[in-house]
Amino acid sequence: MVNVSRWTGHEAGLLRQALRMSVRAYAAHLGVGIRTVSKWEKLGTDTCPWPDTQAILDTALARSDAAVQARFDQLMGSFPGRRPTRTPSLTVADYETWTEDLERSAVCLDRQDFSFAASLLERWLGRVRTRDLDDRGLYLYGRSLVLSGDLRRLQGTLQDLMTAKRLYCDAHAVFTELGIPRRAAQIELSLAVVTEMAGRLAPAATLYQQLTDDERLGSADRARALLWIGTALSKHGRNEFAIQVMAQAAERFENLDEPEDWATAQQKLALAHRGVGDLTRALAYIDTARSNGRFETPLQRVQIDTAHGHILLTDPATRSAGDSVLDRASDTATRYGLKHQLRSIKSVRESEEYA
Repeated sequence: MVNVSRWTGHEAGLLRQALRMSVRAYAAHLGVGIRTVSKWEKLGTDTCPWPDTQAILDTALARSDAAVQARFDQLMGSFPGRRPTRTPSLTVADYETWTEDLERSAVCLDRQDFSFAASLLERWLGRVRTRDLDDRGLYLYGRSLVLSGDLRRLQGTLQDLMTAKRLYCDAHAVFTELGIPRRAAQIELSLAVVTEMAGRLAPAATLYQQLTDDERLGSADRARALLWIGTALSKHGRNEFAIQVMAQAAERFENLDEPEDWATAQQKLALAHRGVGDLTRALAYIDTARSNGRFETPLQRVQIDTAHGHILLTDPATRSAGDSVLDRASDTATRYGLKHQLRSIKSVRESEEYA
């Protein structure tokens, strides 16, 4: 029987097909609402059931008879490039602990607690061998590689970016082998971000452009790719074009009801308007971003303060206030080891000093 390490709407829909139940009967079988099942089948890999529902789906599959499990295995095996089933080398308890460590690592990365996140991830990356892993273990291994790449990308030195690229490429190979195209496409998006952070703006914009229409990605990820095209264009000095692209991305986020991404788009639009010399609009957009974003993580606080400080620094009348905001951003970036953000702050100061 195929083990599902993380259910999405797609796998949940395949289980309904394997059970040969109607949507109504399937909802009653699981004890969930009909609308929930309909949402799974409509959104597919773009949605994931809640953790307690993941457990319900695990139980429903485990308790199914052999014929149902065989049909489910066959449907799951329709992914191109799927690996043959292997006997697990880890226990169920190992899998649970590994999954919990990945969840804790993600929380640590949000808080920019890089040291603890690294120790949690290395506990597994340094322990397992891919040739000994079954599909579930290989999936967790791929997720560990992605989080390790995220860790390096967030720290942001040039050496970190090179390491992040290698980790992402290794993870891409894992998810390609497993036949999980959505995960592979998300990694390609992360690779484009690394390319941009390394200063290769034209190649990054090209990569983003390719991903804006990539059906492997969900709607929100495609909108993020569009926004990041605008970011790359703005950094390249093409601010008028960047504003048009970013405004399209902001509209998509609004239609998708993604308030945090929408606030990020307002922040990016503010910088692009600063780039064309329209400080009135720049300040209006940055105020909108500050009013609507939550900025719960140190990285988010540094990013909004850097953008705000950059705009204030541009006008001689608000230069002193801009310096104060950038000082605050620099202090936070230093405290949490955000080296890429420190380089950005230094670049902002130098660009305004010689403007």
